Amino acid sequence: MRIGFVGIGRMGEPMVLRLLKAGFQVTVWNRTREKLPSVVDAGATATQDLQDVSLNSDVVLTMVTDDAAVRQVYQSTDGLLSAAVQGKSFADMSTILPETVKHVAAAAAERGASFVDAPVAGTVQPAREGRLLVFVGGEQQDIERLRPVFAVLARRVQHLGPVGSGAAMKLVHNALLTTYWSVFAEAMAMGTRYGLNFKDMIEVIGESPAAFAALPVKVPALLGQPAEVGFNIANVQKDLRTITAFAESVRLPVPILRVVQNAFDEAASKGLAHEDVAAIVKQAVTND
Repeated sequence: MRIGFVGIGRMGEPMVLRLLKAGFQVTVWNRTREKLPSVVDAGATATQDLQDVSLNSDVVLTMVTDDAAVRQVYQSTDGLLSAAVQGKSFADMSTILPETVKHVAAAAAERGASFVDAPVAGTVQPAREGRLLVFVGGEQQDIERLRPVFAVLARRVQHLGPVGSGAAMKLVHNALLTTYWSVFAEAMAMGTRYGLNFKDMIEVIGESPAAFAALPVKVPALLGQPAEVGFNIANVQKDLRTITAFAESVRLPVPILRVVQNAFDEAASKGLAHEDVAAIVKQAVTND
């Protein structure tokens, strides 16, 4: 099976490397070429033409920044769907609105191609290890064709319903995760103000029911040790804008999420936009 991969960012790179190691032939495209050498050196074929990605692939995975970028790579005059794509499979793994997914899926169907939305839970290290969780929306037969690909990337693939369902689940997931980080920051600041030792609090919470799965990975960053940026605050801001737009589309007020959005906006305004999400905790404790 030939695979195309569009979007060689922080997550795309380790995913492509896993696909290459598994023996797939992979054609890659990225808006900027400086991110391509690592995957090309590992055996991927790079192209500057999105049509080439479609023509030289049986399955195309896309993971790009936002809704506008998804529409651009699929539906621009020289985009993925501008080539002959009948019988090909597309899966978008970006964090975007369900309505954008449905729009692109309809365009793919008009061209005789299948499309599923398949965003993931997990950051860089799970991507390297093939331990992502994939949220999928689409037709069962379209998902089955993609299972050999997903098997290399994920520990679990969850089919959640028709096209758009995967995107919706990813926004639900990220709403919970970003809210946790914001409240965690306030709780740590509260304890610090009283005089509790920050490291002691982290260790105790890590062993308690208040812990969550991402916490152990973030302990080095929380303690000021050198640590890889898994997901930065600028990306959290973008996701929260998408989440609140989704909430509006289903006519649901989300006052807590809007407070969370303000907290991350404040962190970004203080120069933390490109730091890991855990930086919001350091900011809260320092400001205290």
